[in-house]
Parts: sequence; C-alpha cells; structure tokens
Amino acid sequence: MMKTGACSHEAEQWGCQEVDFCGTARRYCVIICIYTLLFLRHARSRNYVSESEMCKLESIPLDFGDYHPLKPITVTESKTKKMNRKGSTSSTSSSSSSSMLDPLSSVLDGTDPLSLFAAAADPVTTAATMDSTRKKRDKDDSSAVGSDFEPWSSKRGDILARYTTTEKLSIVSGSFSRKATTTGSAVSEKVRTRLEELDDLEEGSQKELLNLTQQDYMNRIEELNQSLKDAWSSDQKVKALKIVIQCSKLLSDTTVIQFYPSKFVLITDILDTFGKLVYERILSMCMDSRVSLPDNFSPESVNDTAKETCLNWFFKIASIRELIPRFYVEAAILKCNKFLSKMGISECLPRLTSMIRGIGDPLVAVYARAYLCRVLLTEMMERCKNLGNNALLLNSIMSAFRAEFIAARSMDFIGMIKECDESGFPKHLLFRSLGLNLALADPPESDRLQILNEAWKVITKLKNPQDYINCAEVWVEYTCRHFTKREVNTVLADVIKHMTPDRAFEDAYPQLQSIIQKVITYIYDFSLLFSVEKFLPFLDMFQKESVRVEVCKCIMESFIKHQQESTKDPVILNALLHICKTMHDSVNALTLEDEKRMLAALINGFIKMVSFGRDFEQQLSFYVEARSMFCNLEPVLVQLIHACVAFCFITIPSLSGIFTRLNLYLHSGQVALANQCLSQADAFFKAAVSLVPEVPKMINVDGKMRPSDTFLLEFLCNFFSTLLVVPDHPEQGVLFLVRGLLNVIQDYTWEDNSDDKVRIYTNVLHLLSAMTQEAYIYHVDKVDSNDTLYGGDSKFLTEINKLCETVIAQILDHLKTLGKEETLKRQSQLALHFFNTILAHGDLRNNKLNQLSVNLWNLAQKHGFADTSTMVTTLEYIKKRSKQPEMSHFTDLALRLPLQSRT
Repeated sequence: MMKTGACSHEAEQWGCQEVDFCGTARRYCVIICIYTLLFLRHARSRNYVSESEMCKLESIPLDFGDYHPLKPITVTESKTKKMNRKGSTSSTSSSSSSSMLDPLSSVLDGTDPLSLFAAAADPVTTAATMDSTRKKRDKDDSSAVGSDFEPWSSKRGDILARYTTTEKLSIVSGSFSRKATTTGSAVSEKVRTRLEELDDLEEGSQKELLNLTQQDYMNRIEELNQSLKDAWSSDQKVKALKIVIQCSKLLSDTTVIQFYPSKFVLITDILDTFGKLVYERILSMCMDSRVSLPDNFSPESVNDTAKETCLNWFFKIASIRELIPRFYVEAAILKCNKFLSKMGISECLPRLTSMIRGIGDPLVAVYARAYLCRVLLTEMMERCKNLGNNALLLNSIMSAFRAEFIAARSMDFIGMIKECDESGFPKHLLFRSLGLNLALADPPESDRLQILNEAWKVITKLKNPQDYINCAEVWVEYTCRHFTKREVNTVLADVIKHMTPDRAFEDAYPQLQSIIQKVITYIYDFSLLFSVEKFLPFLDMFQKESVRVEVCKCIMESFIKHQQESTKDPVILNALLHICKTMHDSVNALTLEDEKRMLAALINGFIKMVSFGRDFEQQLSFYVEARSMFCNLEPVLVQLIHACVAFCFITIPSLSGIFTRLNLYLHSGQVALANQCLSQADAFFKAAVSLVPEVPKMINVDGKMRPSDTFLLEFLCNFFSTLLVVPDHPEQGVLFLVRGLLNVIQDYTWEDNSDDKVRIYTNVLHLLSAMTQEAYIYHVDKVDSNDTLYGGDSKFLTEINKLCETVIAQILDHLKTLGKEETLKRQSQLALHFFNTILAHGDLRNNKLNQLSVNLWNLAQKHGFADTSTMVTTLEYIKKRSKQPEMSHFTDLALRLPLQSRT
C-alpha cells in the first residue's frame, strides 16, 4: 500500500508536473516504487474473448446480381449484312448491349495490344503470331503419310525463330488485275484469256521491292497469302495460281543465305494453302447427293467432272516455263493424283525427284528435296528397302523422322537392319538410333518383346565396352518403359558383366549415370526398386566419389519426390541408409555450405519418411543409428533433435550455431510442456537461460557477419511468450524462470548505442501485465498455469509488483541517460514506446497513471524529434477507443495530448 507523507507528496508532484529526470536519487527511487504500484494495481483488466470479437472486421453480404467479378467475360456478336456503295455486302459486328466487351479480345483478331506492340518490335514474335493464326489451315489431311508422321506445323515455328537476319531483303511484286471478258464469249477465247493472264508475270507485269527489313518481307508474304485466299474465294483461280508461281520463284534467291530457311517456311505455307484449296475444290466436285467421298476412296468413285478439273490443274502447272515454280506448284498439289490413279503419287515422285537434278544451286536443291519429302515419305522407306548397303540412309531416316513414325514400323526397321552390311555402317549404331525412337514412342504391344530380344542379341555380342554401353544405355529405357523388374534385372546384370572386366566402367560414368536415372524414372516404387537384385551391385561400379555422390543424390531426390507414405520396410531402410551414409561421408572441410545444405535436406527428407508407428523401440533404434551416421551435418542433427527428445540434452550442446541451440532448447521445452513433462520443460528453459550470456556481438549469417541484437531480441520475445503459461516449480519460488532471465538480461553487455535492452524490458511489462489477469489469454492443454495455481493470490501479485519495480527502474534510468543532445531522438522514441505500453496495458482511469502517460507523451515531442505520423495515428486510435463502452476517459486523455509541429 502506498503510504502518506513525503512519498505521497513526491508522487503527487510527479503526477501533476512534467517529468524531470535530473531529480535526486531518493526522489527518483520513490517515484519508481510509486508508479510501479500504480501500473500494476491499475493494470487494465482484460477480457480477451470480447477484445477478439471487437477486432474482427464487419462482414457485409455482397450482391452482384447477375455479375460476379470472377465470372469469365464473354462477348456476344450479332452479324448483319449491309450494302456498301458499290453494291457489295460487308459484315459488321455489334456486341450485345447486355454483354461486357473484353478489351483484350476486341482488338483485331483477339490479340491483346501489348502482344501486338511486342510483335511489331520483334519479327520472331510476329512469325509466332502468324503461325498461330494458321494452325487451322496447317491441319492438313495426313492420310497419305500416316497420322503418326510429325506435322510440318510443329517444325515451322522453331525454324522461324532460329533463322533471322538484319540484312535488307528484296521481293518481286506482281500486278494481278483481272482482265474483263465479255459475257457469252466462246470457250476458246476464255481459255486464251486465261493463258494470257498466266503469261503476264513473265512479260514484265511485276516489279521488285528492294531494301525490305525482315519484318517488311514477312508482312509482304502474309499479304500474298491473304491475296491468294481472297482471289480463290472470288473465283479468280488464275490469279491465285499466278500468286503461287510468283512466291515459288522467290525460293531461287539465296542472297541472304541465313534467312533462307525462314523464307522457305513462309513460302511453303502459301504453297500448302494453295494445295489444300485445290484438293478441297476437286473433292467438293465429287459429292453425290451432298455426301462426300470417304477418306480411303478409290479413283473409280471419282466422277468425270472432278477428274477433268484435276487434269486441267496439272496441265496448267505443266505450262509453267521456269523449273523451280513448276516443281513446287506440282509438289503442292501432288495429293490430287489420288483422284486420277491409285499409283499416281508413286509414279510422279521419280519424275519430280529427277526434276530437282536440274536445279543448279545446291542449297535450293536441298530444300526442294525437303519439300518433296514433306508430301509422301513412305516412298523413302520403300526405296531404302530396295537399295543395297543402305545402312547410312537407314540411320538418317531413323534420326530425322518422327519417333511415332519409326516406332509403328519397328519390326520393318529391324528387318532392314539385319540385312545391312556390317562393314559399311555398324549395326549397333542402327540399333541405337532405333532405341532412341522407341524411348520416345511406343511400338505395337505385340511386337515389344520380340523387338527387345532382337536388339539385345546384337548388343550383348559387342566386344568393345564403349560401343556396348552407348547402345545399352538407350535400350535400358525401353526395357524399363515396357517390362517388369525381371527384364530390368537381366539388363543390369548384362551391363555389369560387360563393364566390370578391366574396370571398363571408369570410362563410362556418364552412360552409367544415365542408366541409373532412367531406372529410377520408371521404377519409383522403392520397395520394388531395391528388390531388383542387381541394382545395388550396379551402384558399386561408381568408384569415383564425386560421381557416386551425384548418383546417390539422384536416388534420394526420386525417393523424396515419389514416396507418398511413411515406410518401415527394412529393405528400403537399409539401402537408403547406405546411400545417405555415402553422401554424408563425402563432406569434408572443403565442402561448400550450399552443398552441405543440399545433402542435409535430402537426408532429412528420408528421416521424415521413416515411421514405425507405435513401435517406439524400433523408432528410437533408427534415430540412434541415424545420429551416429550423420554427425557431421548439423541440420540433420537438428532434425533428429526435433524427432527425438532424448537427444536434446546430449546433442544440442554439440551444435555450433548459438541461436540454433537457443531455439532448440526453447522448442524442446515447448514440446515437453505440451506433453505434460514439466520437469523436462524446466530443465530446457534453464539451459536456454544459461546460454544467453554466451551470445556473441556478431554472428555469421549466410557467410556475412551481422550484429546479433536483432536475433536475440526476437528469441527473448518468444521466450517471454512461452513463460506466461509455464507453471512455477513448487521448490523454486515464484516466477523463478522470469527472474533468472531478467538477471541474465541485466548482466548481458549490450551495445552502447542500442536500446534493445529497454525494449526487452518493455515487453517484460507486457508479460507481467498478462500475469496479473484472472485468466490468461492462452494455455497449454492439461497444464495448469499460474492463473490456476495462484488464483489471483495477493502474495503472487506482490511478487509481480517487485519485478515490475525493477523493470521500470531500468527503463526510467535508461531514459535519464538519453538526456544528452546526441541521444535525444532515441529518448523520444523510447518515451513514445513506453507510452504505448501504458496505453495498451494500464488502466488510465487512474489519474496519476493518466498523468504519467501525458508526461511521456510530452517528453516524446519535447525536443522536436517525435515521429509526427506515428503520434497522429496514435491519437486517432485514442479518439476511436473513446467511443467504445466504458472508455469515456479516453476522451479526456485525448484532450490532454497536444501535437507539436516540427521546427
């Protein structure tokens, strides 16, 4: 109880006047005692449940009606026809009034303006945009080459992106005005007129555009493509043909050679469009009662009109004078031969191939052959069969063609490989090429085992270890992909047999690593993997430590990625412990920290996946074994400490990181507390308290030396939060852990320019205020905290008062030392911090405590160093609180807190 007399008089003076930190020592001590009592006896009584409800945001139901912000935006268009001045019809689009237009899909063809801007600056992007607009057109009928053949559309984008140029280009632009013919003219005159139009291009009706950029050139090609489609849709077939001829002639120009592949792609796009239009035109003429021909139609089912039209197209093309356009245009409509004869395509191919021999420029000739290969590739395979000593050509086919195309004909290729002459081109290279395709595409299921047997007959007879492993590496993936562990084990045994003599494996580590990677890619059930008898012996071939560790890392990464459930399988545990031990033993003084972290993470991932359920003896035995194996990696020891409390007292002191040890003691104490192990919890907390004085001023964080104050402050705040619910030991006295920690903080050597010590003391006041409440804000299940043990006993509150007296003395003493000119800013900040503590935890209905808060407020802004924005926000908070029930005294407080402008 506060006595009357001198002490009371001094306290009254403090409550009514501005604080003077230069008073006598006696006066200062008296004031501390009085305000300690004031703070605690008038600590604000807290109802944590109601406060939590008050802090919740008000929920307001939202009614969007038919609109929702996450609903996809749809655009509804209505098409109407109207007449233009010349009498033609045009289509106009108007969106429905009830629909919202998507601003990114209303520009041109739906491309957003940012993409258009980027495309304008980047010709490669433009090419990709053009490619996307042609996807529908590129989906050509592939019945002639088989659906398994790789479509050209998948290749063209890569070519356009790769082959670019900054040089100037040129292009020939023709004049394609249609000459009028009188209605009712004779057929012969009409034919003659068309032939004259066809000759226009050869008679000077074209002009050459020079100094075009790549973008301009591509734009011009696209214009020609659109002109082709417009001419065709307006029934100007001769004009369309002339456009195709003009574009084909551009392929004879190799001036800018690095751009030629892209030019080839752009122009063959136009040829493909033309070929498709002609084919569909003739196909439409075969319709009988609106029923089109089936996909596998025969020439006999084609009517005479369609055949005549088809022949007419071939005759027109035959009249083209120059070789290159005549070749390309005929190749473009080669598929139309289906309307004339079953063998029409096969009969035309030799002639077209011979035509290519007349092209003088080798680059142009090569690309002409490439275009021809796009139109019917089965013929290439047939020719390969008929040639003798065709190994090199066969290997080229398997390397160039799509994997699905090769896989579907695997047995045919094996038959051709067996017929090849070994001296010209080794058969094992052919089998390797075949295996590469089969790793990407599946052959017919009925052929899979026979394919493996035929291939392995050749592979296993190879004497040269390097030839053998190069081929075996490829076929291991095929085996893992399609067969069981029995076949995989057989293949691994054969590899071991071939690579062990003379330590041949030392020259084949990359291939052996590839084999391991493929095995664990397809067999990721580790109980099945380790039941493969030859898997672990296969690992023994990795004798070089760096390679062996990399292989072990791959295995562990696969385990962590694919193992979904915990395991106690002894086969898995023994094998993975061996693998993890290999990784751990590779750590030495020269190992980089990043490498250590990676290895530790992999080992920890394994440890987390091991569980023996309720068999604690087995679990403990595993942890003991792991602790003895992985003692050089601290993160692994930390994981084991989290996993097994028994390791805490033994292992934590052996760790080098001071904050790692502190946090582990704190976490271990929290775990012990949660499991009602109160004695163990006290021991952990005591160990943490005794370790605090050892915290150095600087610590290593990610290879850099940093001050430790921030980390220590964070740890102590967490520690105080835990101590709220720790019950007192019956033999140790009231708040023995809090007292011990405060003594350590008092004796710790803090930096001269640091206020962390006072900030910690302020947080201690938060703790002590929480301890005075009748019911604490949180508890540990099945653990009686001090609120239950003491039940608000006066002796307990007196002890808290004494602690609070000590803490406030430290705070005021520190504020006094900051009265010098160079530290006035820090004084201002701490005064405001202490003010906020009283505001949050004190009962400001007490006049003297209210006056203390006013004095601290004034001190905070006395010398002009106050954070004005913070003080404004604080004052607004006080005014807001004053409007709440039983908080009217905050109104008076707000009036007593002036705001001073900075000078």
